Amino acid sequence: MEIKVVGSGCANCKKLLASVKEAVAEQGVEADVLYVTELADIMATGIMRTPGLIIDGKVRAMGRVPSVKEIGQMISDVK
Repeated sequence: MEIKVVGSGCANCKKLLASVKEAVAEQGVEADVLYVTELADIMATGIMRTPGLIIDGKVRAMGRVPSVKEIGQMISDVK
């Protein structure tokens, strides 16, 4: 599983990254968690408002920080 946190490095982006790592640990899944911060790479994802969350190529959240529980549910939906 590949999970991308997309953002410029703001506080909310870093909070989302930490929440994703916590959710992955709770779910006990193998996942590559990537932090996409380069503007060109952010634009390529199609996310217009950061922070963004992409799980296995599908945008799951944009412009908000989902809770750890919600992220865990997103991961479970993909498994």
